[in-house]
Amino acid sequence: MAQRMETALRQRLRDAVDRWGLKVLAVVVAVGAFIPIDGRPITFMQEKLGISPQESLALSAVAAVVSSAAVLLLPRRRWPVIAIGLAGWILLSVWMTLGVGSYVVARNARRQLHLAWYVVGASTVVILPMTTGAAIGVPGMAREDLLSSLGSVVLFVWLPAVLGLWSRARRDVIEGLQERAAQLEREQAARAEQARIQERARIARDMHDVVAHRVSLMVLHAGALEVNAKDDGTAAAAELIRTTGREALGQLRDVIGVLKSDGDGDEPTLGPQPTLVDLDRLLDQSRAAGITVRRYDEGTPIQLPTLLEHAAYRVVQEALTNVHKHAGTAHTDVAVYYRDADLEITVSNTAPAGPVEALPGSGMGLVGLRERVELLDGVFVAEPRHDGGFTVSARFPVSAPALEDHA
Repeated sequence: MAQRMETALRQRLRDAVDRWGLKVLAVVVAVGAFIPIDGRPITFMQEKLGISPQESLALSAVAAVVSSAAVLLLPRRRWPVIAIGLAGWILLSVWMTLGVGSYVVARNARRQLHLAWYVVGASTVVILPMTTGAAIGVPGMAREDLLSSLGSVVLFVWLPAVLGLWSRARRDVIEGLQERAAQLEREQAARAEQARIQERARIARDMHDVVAHRVSLMVLHAGALEVNAKDDGTAAAAELIRTTGREALGQLRDVIGVLKSDGDGDEPTLGPQPTLVDLDRLLDQSRAAGITVRRYDEGTPIQLPTLLEHAAYRVVQEALTNVHKHAGTAHTDVAVYYRDADLEITVSNTAPAGPVEALPGSGMGLVGLRERVELLDGVFVAEPRHDGGFTVSARFPVSAPALEDHA
């Protein structure tokens, strides 16, 4: 609460400075035009320049108005306050505008050389009238005024310039911190967007692996029921189921496309993932759809990380889904090889016996499998066979560092 109040107070102070800062400075500069540097009344100009008090007052009023107008032109126009500050000092010894001009030059000079030229020139302007007057014996100007002119250089040129340099350095630091904060915010937003895209891609792969496989099985069962139906009602119902399933696959493809795009997606519901223990049930589902599936196991089964077994299960599931889509009831062999250094999964099917009605799909199943396998430092191969069949294989290193990291 205290920090919020402090922040709000600082914001109000900044707003007040932005709104009234130049106006207050213009009033201060105007008042400074009537204050002599030696502390004596305004009649000092009469003594120095030999003019009447009325003329001295009029000149001070003009200097006050012109200086205030020059200050109000800041920060859009900087040269008026600089020029009027130098001219006011030469003519009337008006010191307030000279200090403001020195500060403005130091704070906004684009090059250090420009600031150096100004400091040298302004110092000369301040010292020159006193030294010249003392040298030629102008009444009212003694040699003691040389020390006063040197003090004027320090107070009205060098000190404002130092303050301007400090303010400029502080502004640069604040702008740098603001830019760094903005850059970090952009990087954080980019990382969040990248994580969101990766999460949606993962959801899309899971939907494709799970839902598309089940729906394709439903379509195949409905097709078999339609062909073997003993009455027209059953055949019509089976046809409706098959048509609806095909439409669902098409809609699923569209949904996966949306998840792959820049739309918003919800987090998936987490649950137990299938592993190689569930492989027989997966094969039974394909057998029930009319596919002849044989399983071969070689080697001694060992305890493997769940992530690896889940990836191996997905390889078999996606390969069988492709058989359903593109090879119909082609004979399929599923082989699981347990070795000391790796686990290899191979799913190979023969060429389809006849024309197969293609089922719609997202076209990203094998791509998703390759990503899953390579994430575990595995090797994924999907290629056609010489006899017209197709083979999908994946080899997972059991002792890979990536496996230990993801386990």
